[in-house]
Amino acid sequence: MDIRIALAGNPNCGKTTLFNDLTGSNQSVGNWPGVTVEKKEGRLRGRGDVVIQDLPGIYSLSPYTLEEVVARGYLVNERPDAILNIVDGTNIERNLYLTTQLIELGLPVVVAVNMIDLVRKSGGRIDLARLGEALGCTVVEMSALKKLGSREAAEAAVRAARGAAGGELPHVFTGGVEHALARIEESISGLVDQRCLRWYAIKVFERDERVLEELSLSGDLRARLERHIAECEKELDDDAESIITNQRYAYIGSVAAGTVQKKTAGQSLSASDRIDRIVTNRILALPIFAAVMFCIYAVAMGGWAVSIGTMGTDWANDVLFGEIVPGFFDTVLGALHVAEGGWIYGLIQDGIVAGVGAVLGFVPQMLVLFLLLAIVEDVGYMARVAFIMDRIFRRFGLSGKSFIPMLVATGCGVPGIMASRTIEQDRDRRMTIMTTGFIPCGAKMPIIGLFAGAVFGGSALVAVSAFLTGIAAVVVSGIMLKKFRVFAGDPAPFVMELPAYHAPSAGNVLRAAWERGWSFIRRAGTVILLSSIVLWFLQGYGFVEGVFQAVEDNNDSLLAMTGSAIAILFAPLGWAGDMAWKAAVAAVTGLIAKEEVVNTFGVLYHYAGEADLMDDAGGIYAAVGADFGAMAAYSFMTFNLLCAPCFAAMGAIRREMNSARWTLGAIGYMCGFAYAVSLIVFQIGGLFTGEAAFGPGTIAAAVLLAGILYLLLRKGDQGRACRLTSVAAMRA
Repeated sequence: MDIRIALAGNPNCGKTTLFNDLTGSNQSVGNWPGVTVEKKEGRLRGRGDVVIQDLPGIYSLSPYTLEEVVARGYLVNERPDAILNIVDGTNIERNLYLTTQLIELGLPVVVAVNMIDLVRKSGGRIDLARLGEALGCTVVEMSALKKLGSREAAEAAVRAARGAAGGELPHVFTGGVEHALARIEESISGLVDQRCLRWYAIKVFERDERVLEELSLSGDLRARLERHIAECEKELDDDAESIITNQRYAYIGSVAAGTVQKKTAGQSLSASDRIDRIVTNRILALPIFAAVMFCIYAVAMGGWAVSIGTMGTDWANDVLFGEIVPGFFDTVLGALHVAEGGWIYGLIQDGIVAGVGAVLGFVPQMLVLFLLLAIVEDVGYMARVAFIMDRIFRRFGLSGKSFIPMLVATGCGVPGIMASRTIEQDRDRRMTIMTTGFIPCGAKMPIIGLFAGAVFGGSALVAVSAFLTGIAAVVVSGIMLKKFRVFAGDPAPFVMELPAYHAPSAGNVLRAAWERGWSFIRRAGTVILLSSIVLWFLQGYGFVEGVFQAVEDNNDSLLAMTGSAIAILFAPLGWAGDMAWKAAVAAVTGLIAKEEVVNTFGVLYHYAGEADLMDDAGGIYAAVGADFGAMAAYSFMTFNLLCAPCFAAMGAIRREMNSARWTLGAIGYMCGFAYAVSLIVFQIGGLFTGEAAFGPGTIAAAVLLAGILYLLLRKGDQGRACRLTSVAAMRA
């Protein structure tokens, strides 16, 4: 029978690093039943009978976020054989808050003090034996990043699981609270599992709504319990939840005083502290962040000697999908005696190879970008960025927690939108969902790469400007939306820990880059493949002189006919001429998946099927660059970066909003805002470049710009003051 070990711990405590080390490739990723929170589990390497369950990173077992609900639901209802609690040794007091709650569940608990190397390096010391004696459980040390003690921690958890009994409960609370808890335990003893009786009693004392609903207490019993709680509140002159929180921290403080020795104030600052004095400086923080992002995009998507991502993409576009793959299929089709002008040949070369190849050609840039982002994330810098952006976001009425979903969205918009559930306030969460899609995700990077190479000479500034455009759209939207009553009010508080800087783990970095890149590649083999076939058919066939047939000029195709009907809507954005219907179709297919934009251009421009494009070193760049002026290209790019995300992300919006009205409102706002900004970009920017002439479009752009400025500057609804819902979060 399998032994189930649950990994539990605070965010940034090293839990994921440990999980990857323990399971290696023996892991699977899905979602918890009924929710969109990621579920990871795997088998301990070398021990096929031990299942490691990675729980979401949480600060407590209070039901304030969906992650906390999922984690405590698994621990209370599924009851794993043991809990391996990962504790950040550099911030042990804050981490032990969760530990005390885990012990109360009545499950075998092993505490693994992580980052012990950093503790010792800073001059600190932790007496593991005394800490274990105080907590009533086994305590071990490890450094997950350096893979020291990880296996020993897992084996300790296995031994604890075989013991099948929880340790002695520590004496956390004072006499008055213990007296009330004893009465509650006596009253609910027959209603809950005896092993977690103490935990249920504490939750009843805190008036935990989910627990009270689960227990279905009678009116008389509930009234009796309420009297016990009220008496304790009166005695201690505080509310029940605050009493529990304060006494937990008082107990943790006493335990730490006897077991944890930190460096004295007279000792020099740690390396992390010295670095933070610079990178989190109020003046230098933003320029440093902008410089870091510029360097990342320069290496991944620039046109310089260091731009290895662009080198890889140029080779993939010009050689791999420009010569090798088409040549291979030419040989295969020739051997099968498939006529070059036939529909089978066209389907494979002009449809599948051209469409899928146009997307896959950007994989090198994506992998380099994801690799660099994974490095700066693994070293601990991205946590500082969240701290930096919190100061900015709060000035504009946004929650600092909003930056976390936006950071996640740089990889994919779907988990970015899902990450918004950590925001307690409904209004802040909804506004974050409505704006997270503005951040350029991995699927939008090929659009940026295409136009940067085709129109702007491969400039890295285009990619940086796209990222900054997304940030600006978030800030502007936040200011405007916060002025409306439905979003008004103080943003929710943002509490986070800054992990110590450390060298990136090659395994973690490569795994993170590959997971993000693979999701990009996988879509090319599914959705992109099918849509390429559909696009090839629609652009290759049409009615000529009333007869349905294959067309030589795709301007006569069904796709052109459909695209031309909607192209008039985008004419004010500068999408004009022969490319108008192509741009319109690409924008619409981008709603399926943003990679579809490049895929559509690949099919419509016969990227893999035209000899003149094969000979051109720029590949598809030459064809696109010939149709788009600078402002028209930037208008097109801006619209596709800011408009509604892909169908998958729309589905995530629907799940997180849990309202059809709010979902449609969010999608409508994103599309409307994207159209307005793109119109302003082309009509006003085009006046300076000569691409646009003064006319009705210019007037409309000026009116929209004035409207945006008015919404930014007007005095909005003040709303109601924010009420803190998590005492624990604020006392930390």
